[in-house]
Amino acid sequence: MFAESVARMAEALTRTGNASSLHTAGRRSRRDVEESRERIAAALGARPSEVVLTTGGTESDNLAVKGLYWARRAADPRRKRVLVSAIEHHAVLDAAEWLGEHEGATVELLPVDAHGRVRPDTLRAALAREPGSVALVSVMWANNEVGTVNPVRELAAIAHEFDVPLHTDAVQAVGILPVDFTASGVDALTLTGHKLGGPYGAGALLLGRSVALTPLLHGGGQERDVRSGTLDTPAVVGLATAVEMSVADAPRRAALLAGLRDDLIGKVLASVDDAVLNGDPGTGVVDGGPSRLPGNAHLSFPGCEGDSLLMLLDAHGIECSTGSACTAGVAQPSHVLLAMGADEATARGSLRFSLGHTSTAADVDAVAAVIGQVVDRARRAGQPVR
Repeated sequence: MFAESVARMAEALTRTGNASSLHTAGRRSRRDVEESRERIAAALGARPSEVVLTTGGTESDNLAVKGLYWARRAADPRRKRVLVSAIEHHAVLDAAEWLGEHEGATVELLPVDAHGRVRPDTLRAALAREPGSVALVSVMWANNEVGTVNPVRELAAIAHEFDVPLHTDAVQAVGILPVDFTASGVDALTLTGHKLGGPYGAGALLLGRSVALTPLLHGGGQERDVRSGTLDTPAVVGLATAVEMSVADAPRRAALLAGLRDDLIGKVLASVDDAVLNGDPGTGVVDGGPSRLPGNAHLSFPGCEGDSLLMLLDAHGIECSTGSACTAGVAQPSHVLLAMGADEATARGSLRFSLGHTSTAADVDAVAAVIGQVVDRARRAGQPVR
């Protein structure tokens, strides 16, 4: 967390008061919440009334996907198709699948290209196939595994041609890419605190004022009556501080991280000659920003298991992730890489290196110093015993 977020939260924790109460302490807490809401809105090109405070990305995604579906189906029973990209975070994919299993939705996965990007013509074709039957579209702003950025503005415009709302999971984008809610044209946008220097358990759903949404939680009617529950005022204050700071510093930090990322990729590829970079090369421009997340490096290492690489690197003090799920103790290949056309062996033998505001050139050099020997050892471990 940013030190400033910690300090603002610590200060707020010394005060009592429910932001929904009318007494003096409650009004002070309400002032903290509303000032935080205004700060988040100003940083992200939204109106304060469009900021629905939640506990983070998973709740925001579920609220958007389920809430939009329920509201659209209630207004027009024909609208039961849910279009989501094949590379979405499981908070979106699983919410959509739940609608299919329990609410009669027809879930369709939008295919992606070899870089992991949803092409506008792909969305247009899916919408045109049965005009009037789609309840919502959900396409993430930037992928959490391979870092590819989607053309969200164009996708939102296409969805609106068919009178369909578009939700985007922008958890990876806010605070590092140029995110403007109003200019993007999206109807709902997810963000969370811990990805940008704020607290865990705090996030928001930016929701257009004219967008109908059925709530998941019922109770006190907080947050425009779409998200009931007493707000965690200190967490909201910490979230707003992190959003404000990360957005203000995004251009400088994006340039720094892109330099570190490119150095890391170059040194890994020089040490492991058959390693493969996954996702967009990062040389293009999408919606006024880079075509790849500046702090993301995702590579495949043929002949290796990702879990073996992860543990061997961890022993050297290097923390990374495989990006794959684990069910009942059995590693599953990344659904993102499979959607991009990779085979299962490649999808299992991949690693994501994430760079953030604390990353340095020394961290990159530490990876470069050991990656060759780690890959060699992982390959030997994966060879069959004779």
